[in-house]
Parts: sequence; structure tokens; C-alpha cells
Amino acid sequence: MLGRAVVLGGSIAGLMAARVLSEHAEEVLIIERDDLAALDVSDERMAADPDAVGSRPGVPQGGQLHAMLPAGQMQLERWFPGFAEQAWAAGAVDTPPRAVRLYLNGQLNPHLPAAPGTEGTFASRAFLEALIRNRVLARPNVRVRHGRVDGLTMFGDTVTGVRFQPAGGGAALEAYADLVVDCTGRSSHLGAWVEAHGFPRAPMRRVGIKLTYATARVRRPADADVWIATSVVTPGPGRSARIGFFTPIEHDRWSVLVAGYGEDKPGRDPAQFLRRMGELPPEFRAVAADPDQIGEVATYHQADSRRRDFHLLERLPARLLVAGDAVASFNPTYGQGMSAAMLHASCLSLYLREDPDLDRPARSYFADVNLVVDAAWQSAAQIDVALPHVTGPYPRGYRMTKWFSDRVVAAARKDERVNRDVSRVSSLLAHPKTLARPAFLLRVLTR
Repeated sequence: MLGRAVVLGGSIAGLMAARVLSEHAEEVLIIERDDLAALDVSDERMAADPDAVGSRPGVPQGGQLHAMLPAGQMQLERWFPGFAEQAWAAGAVDTPPRAVRLYLNGQLNPHLPAAPGTEGTFASRAFLEALIRNRVLARPNVRVRHGRVDGLTMFGDTVTGVRFQPAGGGAALEAYADLVVDCTGRSSHLGAWVEAHGFPRAPMRRVGIKLTYATARVRRPADADVWIATSVVTPGPGRSARIGFFTPIEHDRWSVLVAGYGEDKPGRDPAQFLRRMGELPPEFRAVAADPDQIGEVATYHQADSRRRDFHLLERLPARLLVAGDAVASFNPTYGQGMSAAMLHASCLSLYLREDPDLDRPARSYFADVNLVVDAAWQSAAQIDVALPHVTGPYPRGYRMTKWFSDRVVAAARKDERVNRDVSRVSSLLAHPKTLARPAFLLRVLTR
């Protein structure tokens, strides 16, 4: 269908887009600012060496705790059959069933699995990205060019390629393309690039979350009873919103995260990190029982969640698509980013399998991506706008939905079926609209 497809960015979103495009294009070219060749590592080396995999410099949050939701794991198996088994062989963790704890305001949720992503394959972000990268770049029609994209080339209303500066200097080059997919992340310059050709930027929505989180890695004993734990403290009298989370990763380790909002910022000091863990439920205190195992603490600040509503644009260039954080980036504590990017890849597959007219804007693609974005955004933004320091924008009917959301949370603590339905939504396995079914509403209101 395509001669050459060009993917901007070698992130997880870019790699997944390249995987899909490899079935529809003679050649798929990934243009990436980071030197992916320098990050090349085999599965065998990953299994043997805990220091074999490093985060890409272009992913400042790469060393932080990441979670792959069930929806993302399903997409990985779809596009890379046997991915879980290959990941386990390389060192990823298959968590034992029921080895999970979820606390809300210090109280244990009795229904398990209680949190999204508590069953399946666990590993660090860099480890998962390396596994995906190995499989994508092994495809014979996918190749990578190390460089920085500076803009688009167009003929009329149609994108014909990109301009990029190759790594190491030299003259800027142009790469023609039958299709361009922007996967350059939340700091994407696509708005300026399309404006240079007379097209409007996509309208952007922001929620100012002012989140700071810190992650450390600690040794995980083989006889651990609890492998995953989440502690969520909601704002209220005498308490500030805080989050604690730990999951197993490769090479018998835990990745442990603490997070706060506004001025309640965790820092890089290991002693402060331990103090915050000591204020969490007993499972966290047990993980931090040996202070000597807390090494370097990495921090990351995200000022806002944001989404670009491409589906609302009246004018769009043809042969141009966008995926991953370049469309929407969410509060990272909900673990939606990687899974949403993988669902975007399936939206791309659906679009291309429908034999579209590529000389027209890809409106059906952006409509499908918007469904994915809405599913994640509604779940996250409803919680985020309730934080005291967040001033909106508030969704339509916020007071009513806030009242009902509080009832849902209370019902989920008492009713396993309600808990299961809510977990499917927060896992991106179901759309929030499923919680508007009459049977679900009645169950919540009578609990």
C-alpha cells in the first residue's frame, strides 16, 4: 500500500507504529534523536546483566516506575505473539496470583485483583522498550536514522516527507514519505510545523497536576509474600494527596515509587525517601526495612496532563498521523501512557486495513484515537481535578460525576463485581461509558 512510511521518534509509541506499518509499507524509516545503536542489547545479555539496559537520554522519566496495564499487555501479545514468554526468559517477572495489596487512605481493599495491571508481566520501562525495539528492528523492512526532525515537506495539502538534521552535523536532509507518523512525545513541535504550511495547531487541553515523584530500586527476596502494593491517599482533613507504589522488575528487584503534589515534593535524598515510605502501610515499611539497599533515588516532575484534540480540527494535512504522548500524556501515576500508545498502534492498523484514501485527512484514525484518549482522560482527569491545588478545567457536570464517583469508590470496597468493573475501566480494557449501564448504576446506589 505504501512505498515508504516515516515514523518520527523511536519511543514505545514510535516502535509500535513502525511494527504496524511494516505490514503495509515497503520501507519503514524511524528518525530518532537518540542513538539507538548505542542502546543495542540482546535478550541473552539482558537476562545475564542487570546493568545491560539503560534508559534513552530522550526519556527523562525512563528510570521511574512504569506499569503495563492489561490492555497494553494484550496489544503486545497481538503484535508480538509469545512476547510474555520471551520477556520472562529475558528476566521479566510473572507475578504470583494474589500477591497484591491496594490501600486507599490506609485501608486495605479486600477485593483482588484490586489495582489495574496487577496480573501479567512486570519489568522496568527500559527493559520493556529494549525487548520491543529488538523485535521491531529485526523486521527486514524497518530501519533507523539517527537525527533530529526540523519540519515537514508538503505539496498542497498533502505531507510528502520530513526535513531532518543528521546526527554528527552536515547539511539538512529531506526524506520523502507516503505517510508520516509523529511519535515525538508531549513536547512535539508538530503544531509549529503545520502552522508553517498554513494549517492550524490542534487545540490543547491541560490539567495542571504539579506532580513530583521519586523512584528507587531495592533487592527483592525470593520468599516475598507481597510482590505489588499500591497506597493512595486522597486529600482531606489532616491529609495531603500522596501515592506509593512498588512492583517487581527484572533481576530480583523492586521498583519503588513515592509521589506528591504541589509543594509536597519527594526529593533525591535516600533518607527522605525512606521517611516517606515509613509513613505508608506495612508492606512498604518491610520493603524499606534495610536502609542500605536504597541506592540512587531518581525524581521527575510533570507540571500538567495534556491532550491535543486533532479530531476537532476542520483542516488537517493528508498523509499525517500522530500517536502516543504527542496526542495525549496523562498523570503518570495511573500507568496509562505505554498502554494507550499500544492502543494507538491498533487504531493505526484499523485505519490502514480499511483501505483509506491517503490523499484525504485521516479523520477516522483520529476519531478512533480520541476514543482511546477519552477512556484514559476521563478516568484520570476526574480524579486530578479534585486535588485542592488544581483549578480546572472542570468537565461538564463535574459536581454530579464527582458525587457518583465517590459512591463508586465506596461501593467497590464492599462489592467485588463493582470493583471488577471499575478495574476494567482503569485498566483500559473497557470505556468509562460502561459504568453508565443501568445495572451498574443500580448496584452502586444500593451498596
